[in-house]
Amino acid sequence: MSIFDILTLFGGLAMFLFGMRLMGDGLKESSSGQLKKLMENVTNNVFKAFLLGAGVTALIQSSTATIVITSGLVAAGILTLNQSLGIIVGANVGTTITGQIIRLIDLDGSTSAILQIFKPSTLAPVALIIGIILIMSGKMKNSRTLGSIFIGFGILFTGLMNMTSAVDAMSETGLFEKMLNGLGSNPVIGYLTGATVAFILQSSSATIGILQAFSASGKLAFNAVYAVIVGVYLGDCVTTAIVCNIGAKAEAKRVGIVNIIYNIAKSVMVLAGVTILHATGALDSLWNAQATPGLIADANSIFNVVCGVVMLPLMGFIANIGRRIVKYDESEDTKYQNLIEALTPNFFNTPALALRSCYDLLGAVFDASRMNIERAFSLIVSFDSKVLDQLKKEEDNIDQMTDAVGDYLGELAAHLKSDDHIVILNQYMKDTVEFERLGDYAVNISEKAADLAEKKIGLSDTASSELLILQEVIAEVLDKAELSFKKRDVPSAYQIEPLEEVVDDLVAEMKKNHLGRLSRGECNVYAGTDFMDLLGDIERISDICSNIGLATVVRANPDVGNQTHDYIYHLHAGDNAVFNQEYSDAHQKYFHKLEEILELTEGTVSNP
Repeated sequence: MSIFDILTLFGGLAMFLFGMRLMGDGLKESSSGQLKKLMENVTNNVFKAFLLGAGVTALIQSSTATIVITSGLVAAGILTLNQSLGIIVGANVGTTITGQIIRLIDLDGSTSAILQIFKPSTLAPVALIIGIILIMSGKMKNSRTLGSIFIGFGILFTGLMNMTSAVDAMSETGLFEKMLNGLGSNPVIGYLTGATVAFILQSSSATIGILQAFSASGKLAFNAVYAVIVGVYLGDCVTTAIVCNIGAKAEAKRVGIVNIIYNIAKSVMVLAGVTILHATGALDSLWNAQATPGLIADANSIFNVVCGVVMLPLMGFIANIGRRIVKYDESEDTKYQNLIEALTPNFFNTPALALRSCYDLLGAVFDASRMNIERAFSLIVSFDSKVLDQLKKEEDNIDQMTDAVGDYLGELAAHLKSDDHIVILNQYMKDTVEFERLGDYAVNISEKAADLAEKKIGLSDTASSELLILQEVIAEVLDKAELSFKKRDVPSAYQIEPLEEVVDDLVAEMKKNHLGRLSRGECNVYAGTDFMDLLGDIERISDICSNIGLATVVRANPDVGNQTHDYIYHLHAGDNAVFNQEYSDAHQKYFHKLEEILELTEGTVSNP
């Protein structure tokens, strides 16, 4: 054994871990858009949840990722703790698929020509070649992601072969053989070894894979590895529980705790079962048998499947233990807490889930801001201090939510690789600012209403009627803005701009009318100042909605993003026939209403 053998071993380990990470990230990137939909469909059918957990984990090659995602969905209120139980058990079973793939190193030269294709020495270069072709060609929409998956697969097996060759060289000294076989006489050391390595590597699949690479030397027996396999379960779930606890609420923390309890119970069950079977002689033919990569993969799968089937009906009891360990925190029970908690770093590796959580929270921000605009308008008509208090409290919530989603989007940006995800993130960043500004203008309007109430001054009947027209058109603009964001309705986004132009025209006309009323003494001067400010705030609301619609248009047509000013200029210049018709229709509709008001009040003087 030389220093070069040790370097080869750790170099192979580094390649193996990097390949597994690269392949797993690629798989999650390509499938994350479907993960949330799949996991949201979980019902109280624990068997269905079990199959889902196993399937998702087999797909993304990480039980930790599956359980962390589940924890985030529980935190968001999308899943309950009870609904997550089957997923937890299924994830522990699904993670064994990686070991079944790695067992391909068992194939030797005596196999058929077809099976030779699946030898790591053949698969590794083939996967690397396919991967680099996909990345360099870039002809497919997801070619870079698919290329990363293939390259990760190739690097994984290259690292595996390097580890195997290094172990073979080191085993010639006899020291390596003595050290490994010593585990057979002391299962406690084997158990702690497996737990420690899995905790350090933060992956049960990687730890099992390393054990399989070591076993390829032919120097390991079953009695030396079974306890290591079982120890892996504890080390991996501790890492998962730590991640689930980062910034999480009680119900999400319980997911991690339940996973630990389940894996401890699983460890006890396997160790007790193996001990009893060995004592009765049922394992005599297996006990000292050579532990091949295939045997390790099969043992790992059998341990997990048997324990999963036995313990699945008992998961409700384990969940109750988890609830006793992690107490409910009443301070978490706030109006938007679930949506804020859904902005978890646990979703950074599954961007579609992270962006969906942002979408849900931004939708709540828009709704809250719109409700505050309606409250503010109602205060102008009839001032109510209780309504004002509600508005101020909701504004605090709006600020809290926009701060949370803004910070989260900033952190998420570094984790995005897909151009589609980056386009969505850019839209959400713009909308975050605009939605908060909607709330700010609602506050501005409420302050004008409070000022009028404090001075005991009312607007003239004409001014009040004019505001009702603006309120009506703003409601239509907000409807279009809501559809453009929540439904990604591009036609609605296009329809905002002509309405925004009509609002500008109405505000200009109403300011002119109001100056005329002031000169004739038909309106109070103090009320007149507030009225002019109100018109300005309302005009800003329509401008914000225009920006919201434009963000949706840019998402659908990224080329518009590079020429936004030209796009708006040409619309307002009359170069678009559809815009011109919609503007004309809306202008005629609302100016006709304005003319009716003026006709009714012409020649009369309204009391201030």
